Amino acid sequence: MPLILPPRLTASARVLRDTARRRGLPTVQLPDHGVPEGLRAPEAHLHAGPAFADAVASALGVAPLEAPADWLARLPAAFVQREIRAMPIREAYGLRRPAFVKSPNDKSIPALVYTDGSRLPGPDAVDPETTVLVSDIVAFEAEYRLHLLDGRVHTGSRYATAGRLDLGPLSASARTFASEVLGAVGDTLPSAIVVDVGVVDPGRWAVIEANAAWASGFYAADPDRALDVVLRAAGPAASLPERDGHFVRRVA
Repeated sequence: MPLILPPRLTASARVLRDTARRRGLPTVQLPDHGVPEGLRAPEAHLHAGPAFADAVASALGVAPLEAPADWLARLPAAFVQREIRAMPIREAYGLRRPAFVKSPNDKSIPALVYTDGSRLPGPDAVDPETTVLVSDIVAFEAEYRLHLLDGRVHTGSRYATAGRLDLGPLSASARTFASEVLGAVGDTLPSAIVVDVGVVDPGRWAVIEANAAWASGFYAADPDRALDVVLRAAGPAASLPERDGHFVRRVA
């Protein structure tokens, strides 16, 4: 059951590779987007970015899990502390105010504050039907990444303070808030996923976003426990739990 990795590795990917090897799990770093015949077996796992996953997952027999594109926008207001809408980018072109806009599950639309809709990538660069999340602009005092497995917080850490990278331990308050979210809407997420949460001034907790665990760094979290989540989040399609079937990433 090899862990498949892309040609270029992030710092997190290198640590996950070494963690997998210590467990006795073989790792294979592919030189390009091609999949050798010998790897076309229904037992692989994957840790890579969305574009690479889109190119190789099917050939590897891997089922990459992700949150629904509109998941964040459908959360109760008490869990997000801001207005968030999911819409085709063609509608977002009509924005006449500053807003934070991003792609839900990849980086095809850079996650930025846009002064208005005219600043977004145009229809010559992006399919007009591409879904984007449009959010009110908020500032987070502290931000935490949580690796979730089977409806529980499996590991996590702080990754930013006042918008700047600042690694640290997972706070009890972040864990408690994430557990509250999971208790209310855990059935709307796959069994293995990453969710970022943060503190909005003056001290209110909010969900920042959901990310695919197989494409996410783990910052200062426990690498062994992060690997647990990655292996479930992009594992053999033949072993996919029934409840995760509708969370499999679809290639456009």
